[in-house]
Amino acid sequence: MKFGFVVPFAREREFVELGRLAEQSGWDMILTWEPVFGQDAWSQLAAAAVSTEQIRLGTLLTPVPARRPWELAAQSGTVDRLSDGRLTLGVGLGAVNANWRSFLPDEGRATRAQQLDEGLAVWSGLLAGQPFSYAGEHWTVGPVTELAPPPPVQRPHPPVWCVGALRPRRQRQPSLDRAARWQGVLPAVVAGQEGHSGLTHESLDDLVRRLRGIREGLGLPWEGYDVVVEGDSHGGFGDIHDRPQSWADQGATWWVESWWDLPDSPEGVDEVRRRVAAGPPR
Repeated sequence: MKFGFVVPFAREREFVELGRLAEQSGWDMILTWEPVFGQDAWSQLAAAAVSTEQIRLGTLLTPVPARRPWELAAQSGTVDRLSDGRLTLGVGLGAVNANWRSFLPDEGRATRAQQLDEGLAVWSGLLAGQPFSYAGEHWTVGPVTELAPPPPVQRPHPPVWCVGALRPRRQRQPSLDRAARWQGVLPAVVAGQEGHSGLTHESLDDLVRRLRGIREGLGLPWEGYDVVVEGDSHGGFGDIHDRPQSWADQGATWWVESWWDLPDSPEGVDEVRRRVAAGPPR
């Protein structure tokens, strides 16, 4: 199992400092997140890329429906080159909160799901190289005949982790189908008739079994596929606090610390720094 953490709140220079500290302290990845309007995640990742040598860099997550896919391709390609191939892109539908609604309408989950699929298709097509064209309901792209950027280091593109939701008692699982087509899953469980929600060892086992079946049906290998569990070994945010190894036994390959209960303040950043310096919960 590998270990990462999401920086909940930090100034740009603090994020870079945390990246260097994490690399020295044995972490495998540092991640940031993207609001519709806020601190620019890609500038932070670019700065961290040139300030570190080994640690992976990622987003958890990027709301692809809120992004122009060619701009996302340009930014992520740049960070992948600056880091010499250390980028992972975490994606999902995005949270339609007040920050989102200040700039974008809420077009519903079905539309955002279409925008996510089309956005990823354009993003991956552009990073794979020219000539590339695409005609969809939300995006139309023609071949780029001038000023095309260099390819990313990771070919054909950096790995993508998709939110995959397990819905009890449902045959069709669209988000699992999507996650299975890419390089990793960010598991989620939607409440069923029993009223339970949240990831459990049993539901992760079920999710992994379903994903393996989908990938086998698509002729895609299971080896190298990432299964990511977000937890808080410090006992704060969320309901996953137990030993990471117990999730590895169910098929998880990454444990990502999510410290969203920490305050957005100098004291909160100090606590993030302390936890990062302590190293991952191996």
